[in-house]
This record gives sequence, C-alpha cells and structure tokens, in this order.
Amino acid sequence: MAKDLLHSISEGMSGFSKGQKLIARYIIENYDKAAFMTASKLGNTVGVSESTVVRFATEVGFEGYPQLQRALQELIRNRLTAVQRMEVTSEQMGEHDILSKVLTMDIEKIRRTLEEQSNEGFEAAADSIIAAKNIYILGIRSSAALAQFMSFYFNQIFPNVRLVTGSSASEMFEQIFRVGKDDVFIGISFPRYSKRTVKAIDYAKERGATVIAITDSAGSPLAAKCDHLLLARSDMASFVDSLVAPLSLINALIVAVGMRRQKEVGETYAQLEKIWDEYDVYEKNEENIV
Repeated sequence: MAKDLLHSISEGMSGFSKGQKLIARYIIENYDKAAFMTASKLGNTVGVSESTVVRFATEVGFEGYPQLQRALQELIRNRLTAVQRMEVTSEQMGEHDILSKVLTMDIEKIRRTLEEQSNEGFEAAADSIIAAKNIYILGIRSSAALAQFMSFYFNQIFPNVRLVTGSSASEMFEQIFRVGKDDVFIGISFPRYSKRTVKAIDYAKERGATVIAITDSAGSPLAAKCDHLLLARSDMASFVDSLVAPLSLINALIVAVGMRRQKEVGETYAQLEKIWDEYDVYEKNEENIV
C-alpha cells in the first residue's frame, strides 16, 4: 500500500496546489524522514503551513495526517539501518526532556496496540496454547528477552514449554525438528525482522503446528503463515527497540492463560512453596530477595 501511495502522489502531482506540490516532492524524495515528522515540522521543512500539510493528507485519501504518516512508516518499517535510526531518534527527541518524550511515546504504543489487537484473535491464541501438547517459543536478538520472559511464566503453568535458543540456524532447527501438529509454535520478532524466526515459522507451519506470531504489523513477514497474529506496536525509529507494548501484550497473554488454568497454577505454586521450605531455599540462595 505504501509503494502505491508514493506512486499515487507522483501521479497526482499535476492536480496539487503549489504548496501541496512542495509537500509531495519532499515525501517522494525523503519519505524515510517524512515518516517521522509531525505535520508542523514537515510544513516548516518545505515552507508551508501545518494546515496545508493536513489538507494534503486528506487530498491523497487519508482521514488525517497521522494516517498518512503511518502509511509512510509501513514503507520503511524494516529498511532503516542502525545509523539511520539513530539519526531519526536525534531529530525526534533532541537532547532535552528525554524521559518524558520516551515514556510518552511508549504510552502511545500501548494505546495503539490496544486499538489494533482484536479480542477474538487474542482469545483464540490463548485457547491454542492451552490445548497444545508442546509449546515452542522463539525470539532472536532483542526479542530474546520477550521469549525468555514468556517461557519463565509458561513453565510455571505448563510442563511442556521449550524455549528455543542458539546462535545459529542449525542449532535452532536441532531444537524444533520434532515440532508437530499437536504443538504450538510462538515466534516473536520486530523490525528489523529476524530471518531465522521467519524460517522457523515456515518449518513449524509445514509440520502442521499451530503458529502464533507476535509482531508489529500485518505486513510483517511473520504474519504470512501464522494461524494467530498478535500485534504490538514497537518503535522502529529509535535505535533502542521499545518493547514495552510487546511485553504488555505478552503479560496479558500469560494472565489470560493462567486464569484458565488456575487450579494447575495453584498446585504448581503450592509444590514450589513446599520445596522452598523443605530445602531452605531462601536462606541458601544468594540471589534471594531480602
């Protein structure tokens, strides 16, 4: 859709006003920068008013400027290098009041995640996890932390959780080669997307497993072959991946599954408490919370 948008803007150039032509040319030539500019900043950059930018967005078929901006962001979602992301972050935030700016952006990501994720899809994913014979969880690079978090809590609910690790594709496939039709495979990846995660999803799907993809967009390569798509907004502009919305989504999934398995979870914690008391774990474990 985003590529069609640039073509549409180019084709409609002759019908734009003078100010709109300035906006159109800038977007076509610098869409990677325009995607992260406010309407006000884009207007200042090309020498037109903010209202002209807003009218331009409606002229090319969007409800408002935020929708145009999101369409441009979809175009570059997986193309920015680390250096480009650093440059965008610098332009967006500057050097002052970073705490407020970062937390405000994270709040917006959670809000958009709540808007874009359907309850039906979320509940269907939870049902699949509960019914699975084995649960495989894979996340690479920054997504590894999310996979480990999910695995830690699912291991307290289920006896059949497998956190897929490994620094190479061969090690990864050694751990998932037995995945089958009664299993669930959960793949987690955000821009820039992991090719290994995509390959693992392809393999799990071919083996008949139910695939759950946790990613940021329906245009993500993880979305193409999954059975259940869970969307959480990340920030592909920042050189540091913002995982607050994905973590919140995963947290909600763990709670949803745990609430449906309250008896089993209760029994698990009762057994753990007994073991901790019997072996005096808290006194001997140096990592115990004081």
